[in-house]
Amino acid sequence: MDKYRIESDLLGELRVPSEAYYGVQTQRGIDNYKVSNLKMSDFPEYIIAMGYIKLAAVEANHELGVINDEIYKAIAQACREIIDGKMHDQFPTDLVQGGAGTTVNMNANEVIANRALEIMGHQRGEYQYCSPNDHVNCAQSTNDAYPSAFRYAFIRMNRGLENELKNLIAALRKKGDEFNDSIKMGRTQLQDAVPMTSGQEFHAFANNLEEEVANLERNVRLLYEINMGGTAIGTGLNAVAGYAELCIKKMCELTGEPFLLASDLVEATPDTGAYVSYSASLKRLAVKLSKMCNDLRLMASGPRCGLHEINLPPMAPGSSIMPGKVNPVIPEVTNQVCFKVIGNDTAVTFAAESGQLQLNVMEPIITECIFESITWLQNVMKILREKCINGITINREHNLETVKHSIGIVTALNPVIGYKASTKIAKEALETGKSVYNLVLEHGLLSKEQLDDLLDPAHMLAAH
Repeated sequence: MDKYRIESDLLGELRVPSEAYYGVQTQRGIDNYKVSNLKMSDFPEYIIAMGYIKLAAVEANHELGVINDEIYKAIAQACREIIDGKMHDQFPTDLVQGGAGTTVNMNANEVIANRALEIMGHQRGEYQYCSPNDHVNCAQSTNDAYPSAFRYAFIRMNRGLENELKNLIAALRKKGDEFNDSIKMGRTQLQDAVPMTSGQEFHAFANNLEEEVANLERNVRLLYEINMGGTAIGTGLNAVAGYAELCIKKMCELTGEPFLLASDLVEATPDTGAYVSYSASLKRLAVKLSKMCNDLRLMASGPRCGLHEINLPPMAPGSSIMPGKVNPVIPEVTNQVCFKVIGNDTAVTFAAESGQLQLNVMEPIITECIFESITWLQNVMKILREKCINGITINREHNLETVKHSIGIVTALNPVIGYKASTKIAKEALETGKSVYNLVLEHGLLSKEQLDDLLDPAHMLAAH
């Protein structure tokens, strides 16, 4: 029993580990929600964001005369310690839970209160001197503190995601420059189309992903509008006049971020539109990444009986039964991460739709899904860049030969001999196995000099 202390709440008494900074409501959350095995402590940015929210709140309350100097200083110090990375192991709350995030909010309140008590010279659990509810949670509700915290966490985590995306784009551009003089056959509907360079293909990948940097930035801006001061349902009950505006001001000063107070706190409290939009931007990035990986796997197929246009770095033996087989494992794992992100976005959509009246109680699953999507995407883009893109090589001679023997180059003859004649030549080439070049000469449609100019692959890479 000496390893525990007894705390009580609405439901009665409960044992809490004596060394824990968290308290009774966190302990109930530990006991109730053994769901995802993903905890607050797995996402440091989440805990740091909660530290900032609680620090801004206590600074506003102190300035307004609601919290006295001694309690303010102790709570502020505890918050700053959390922001600095201390006590993160004291946040064992599962991200997936009922109660609209109350356990998460109380976890923060209890850790901060007990650390403040320690600073003030009291024992943990002596809440008559500094209360998780009356002091740390003063002028707040889970319904404003919780979403404001995870919004800021998304903002912080998005920076790492964007940086990794930019690194991947830079790697693709480098490959585009490296392969810019290597001609290959472009394809539509998996059929030969017209020539291009491998450099054009990799630059297209980079440009396609470049759009997602702007899209992420556009959607993350929606997260800056927060509802601190709305308390339970947006009416501001139990917060003194001026608290909401001052709390937002403090958040801006503490973080250097351009937070905005929602213009209608009753509307903002149940609104999940920003999460839907931001999650959709993660899905859009995932869709593009997955499509690119599909292309890489196709281009690397073979090595003898596939396209064999590029070589992916070998990362692992590909079979327990087929000697010599090497699989495109890095694009494959990227594909699978992208599927998970797409699925997470579907869960976010359902959760956003499932709110009722003045609160959306499904925010915990929204939070978990978006945290997971950001983390997985950031991790897999780093793996894709380091273990795949950087090491790609190209089979130049093979690609040039496929262009020379492709029926697709007949497209270049359309403006000169017409579509009908070009179709006839293409058909005969397919039936006889002869080259387009020789058939045009046989039929006397063009001179050798004209053909050499028209069918020069380098001339077919742009308007000509």
